[in-house]
Amino acid sequence: MPTVSVKRDLLFEALGQKYTDEEFDELCFEFGLELDEITSEKEILSREQGDEKAEGASDVVLYKIDVPANRYDLLCLEGLVRGLQVFKEKLEAPRYKRVSPADGGEPQRLLITDETASVRPHAVAAVLRNISFTQERYESFIELQEKLHQNICRKRTLVAIGTHDLDTISGPFTYTAKPPGEIRFKPLNQSKEYTAAELMSLYKTDSHLRHYLHIIENEPLYPIIYDSNGVVLSMPPIINGDHSKISLNTKNIFIECTATDLTKAKTTLDMVVTMFSEYCEERFTVEEAEVVYPDGRLCVYPELAYRTEKLSGDFINKRVGISESAESIAQLLTRMCLRSEVSGEGGLIQVEIPPTRSDVIHACDIMEDAAIAYGFNNIVRSTPRTYTIANQLPLNKLTELLRQDLAAAGFTEALTFALCSEEDIADKLRKNIAETRAVHISNPKTAEFQVARTSLLPGLLKTIAANRKMPLPLKLFEISDVVLKDETKDVGARNNRRLCAVYYNKSPGFEVIHGLLDRVMQLLDVKPGRNQGYHIQAAEDSTFFPGRCAEIFSCGKSIGHLGVLHPDVISRFELTMPCSAIDIDIEPFL
Repeated sequence: MPTVSVKRDLLFEALGQKYTDEEFDELCFEFGLELDEITSEKEILSREQGDEKAEGASDVVLYKIDVPANRYDLLCLEGLVRGLQVFKEKLEAPRYKRVSPADGGEPQRLLITDETASVRPHAVAAVLRNISFTQERYESFIELQEKLHQNICRKRTLVAIGTHDLDTISGPFTYTAKPPGEIRFKPLNQSKEYTAAELMSLYKTDSHLRHYLHIIENEPLYPIIYDSNGVVLSMPPIINGDHSKISLNTKNIFIECTATDLTKAKTTLDMVVTMFSEYCEERFTVEEAEVVYPDGRLCVYPELAYRTEKLSGDFINKRVGISESAESIAQLLTRMCLRSEVSGEGGLIQVEIPPTRSDVIHACDIMEDAAIAYGFNNIVRSTPRTYTIANQLPLNKLTELLRQDLAAAGFTEALTFALCSEEDIADKLRKNIAETRAVHISNPKTAEFQVARTSLLPGLLKTIAANRKMPLPLKLFEISDVVLKDETKDVGARNNRRLCAVYYNKSPGFEVIHGLLDRVMQLLDVKPGRNQGYHIQAAEDSTFFPGRCAEIFSCGKSIGHLGVLHPDVISRFELTMPCSAIDIDIEPFL
């Protein structure tokens, strides 16, 4: 969940009321939010960097509020205050309007060229006219963009927001893409011009911008936006130009969003303009802008689309567990910024969804808002109409029973990671990765977690390696899932519950592992025998020492192997003593 930091005194001033910490915590809970922490900039710096760094930092009290990830309208002070004021019925939800230029002139126009198709093909734009900034409003405006970039924009991969002082540039604007060597401009807060290639090198050490370089770094063409005089507005999604940067004195703001996902771009633009149009001279109005696509299509933004949904009061009553009239439910929804009224017969409620509520997709979302406004603590507890008796999954029941008895046999249980490196399940076990049927992670963050494990053995051997100083012998086991590719499954893979045990000592201890197999089969009520029982027969497996490996059969089917591990396997896991192991599939015994 995103966390929004707001200054307590500024928040209370905007709300027109002071609260104690406990009262505000309760208000947040009622509205479906959570007051996560009460702190200050000085306290945060002291905790993270030490008291010396915190000297001189602000003591202003900050509220850190957890906001649902899909409530983009609550990511700034303005949206939070507006939502709480409407919820407390101190304010009516505003109507957002798209207007034409006041002077009757042509709207600002953004022209998209063919070259952008390979990098970021979509763009939307809008203008905020006669806006009044204070230091707090300016900081909130910048912070909202950053919150949106981290949330709906997916760290700028889907959408990048650019805001510009319209009085320093002149339209129409051109959104195109060029080779990095042909792009040259002075980026935000820099003193000289750089080419795009030089900027990539410059920002590799920037703690903030380096995280976005990979988005276009390897592309032959970089996206770029110019005004009619050839002035660079921005090179999305990396940096804006210094020429058009906004300040406290900015009165007219040109907002552009370039994107790979048009729906996300429209939602992002709607959020920025609806949150800050309240500071425009004509409140809650946004000046339209035209976007011309390469095929000649002309689109007008922002959409600021209102839509209407109809649902019955019974639908909400039944699912929430309350018995309110349709009129009462309509009033509850209105408190959640969803203007509602009862229309026609049968208790149908007509709900208007504003452009700020992109999280409302289905009738269930409306029902959830009704429940929040009613108050979860006010819903009377009731016995469910359907009685069901819970039962343990047979496979988990079998696993728990085996765990108890393997521990009683003197083995210690280990719990290891379900992900591991390719080397762990292939090279270290003397196997070919192509033969392991491993499921690979498409974008692993670390070399330690590249694939889903196909065997429990590497995890146990790594556990022994980390506990080599413990007294010998080391006897470990694990009963858990491995993941195997399976084309017959709808997801292309399946889980398989396996049992693995290892014995590590100065001597291999094959007889200990063999004895454990006999004990497990005794517990499973499987008697020795070739047809209906279990037996072992000599086998070759590259993980095990030649001539010291056996394949285990139960009811005529192979269920695993046991034996003494190959010296190469032992040394690759940084071990020095002999080790024997058993690895079997327990699912056939259900």
